[in-house]
Amino acid sequence: MPLPCALSLLDQTLRGVARRYRLQEAPEAASGPEASDPATALAVAIEHARASLGAGSAPAEDTRRGFIDALSRLIHGALRGDPAFQAMVLRHRSPQVREYASLSAHASPDHRSVRTAVDALAHPGKRRGMPAGPLRDALAQLHAAAAAGDWSALAHEAARLLATLAPRDDAGPNGSPLTNGLQRLLDDPALARLRQLDGLASDPLVQRYQMLWARQGPRPGTAEAAAQGLASRRRGIAVETLAERTIAALADRLAATTGDGFRVVTSMRVPASMPGNAERAKTEWDVVLLRQSQGEDATPAWDVCLLVEAKASTDAASTDLPRLLRGLRLLAHADAQTVYPFDSHQGPVHLRGASLAALATDEPSLMRTVLYFSDAPAESAPRLLGAASRMQLLSAQPSLDYASLLLDGEAPDPQRLESVWHQLLASPRWGAVREQYPLLRQVRALMVHADDLQAAIERIGAPAA
Repeated sequence: MPLPCALSLLDQTLRGVARRYRLQEAPEAASGPEASDPATALAVAIEHARASLGAGSAPAEDTRRGFIDALSRLIHGALRGDPAFQAMVLRHRSPQVREYASLSAHASPDHRSVRTAVDALAHPGKRRGMPAGPLRDALAQLHAAAAAGDWSALAHEAARLLATLAPRDDAGPNGSPLTNGLQRLLDDPALARLRQLDGLASDPLVQRYQMLWARQGPRPGTAEAAAQGLASRRRGIAVETLAERTIAALADRLAATTGDGFRVVTSMRVPASMPGNAERAKTEWDVVLLRQSQGEDATPAWDVCLLVEAKASTDAASTDLPRLLRGLRLLAHADAQTVYPFDSHQGPVHLRGASLAALATDEPSLMRTVLYFSDAPAESAPRLLGAASRMQLLSAQPSLDYASLLLDGEAPDPQRLESVWHQLLASPRWGAVREQYPLLRQVRALMVHADDLQAAIERIGAPAA
């Protein structure tokens, strides 16, 4: 790591960067227009409960009541305006929608399985060498039905062709490859599931379920989804380019001020030789600031100074932090005596294991070595309840039961939701929800705006005012 002194120039620079995304230590109940927001009230109640548990005491009764009231209001609001939750409740209430949703989960692999089986029998390349006639025409119809996703027609064509071939099959008791293949296709559970899925698609409740899902955004594989994905990738590339340019300016200013050698690499990829568990860990870093190590080797070795992840939004950073922390722990498994080759957009770069092994995930170390970089505006009222936490609260069984009663025209007692409160306090499955505010606060403390970082860079080496 550069300059072991905590007051190194880089450290001073990072300390001096304004942190416009930062949150306060503990959330407070909203006032003004946000006062009625149930998501904010839930975030406040959850954090108060977590703090109480951490101090070894039970949460206050006001906190419990506030949580239950806010969850009730969240459910009411989601039933009016959240198509994802409306679809979830519909699935909870309707057996045929549950069956449709279950079958849909298998649909993509089932499509591939059935089409592969049909290609093995009736691919145009296989038909090309066949003489014209009824068999070739039947195989063409079989392939066309699969290509169109008409699974009932596919089963009909396969059964009809099998019935035609079976009486005159001269391949013996075991049948010919074609008849055997047709029989396997007809017996395939994947085809049965696809036909069942098609049959359910005409059910009015299933159609409403499909409509609710469609309101959440374009379906995967559509032109609209592709265009949306392209726009998102372009936005991400733009932020990464800005991050690279800004960190390069930081490297130049540090080099000019200290006389040390600095460089910037992008898309730095962790080598397979790195010891440690890479599962679910970040193994590619957007922008990395390096300082040349003092040594006499012919190939220069470098020390990691700063790891930068470019994010188009604060939400993207929040979901990334757990993976980033695992990535840091992976790097810290480096052998201090080894020099590791990393690939990057700028070519191979050799990093000293000692600098990697020194990386740590405690909060002070993170503030010195990690930045989330963005040019997104800071919200006047940040969303304190993360999307994943919100969805876990809404998808809890008591929440769905409560919503179902509301749809039946009843006025259920909000105390029916108390079991969610108890799960929140005690269940390991709810640990991420309990810890969601500290995670959000940590992410936002690590996040800097492009303009603020550039301003801090320009102050390096400038005479004190």
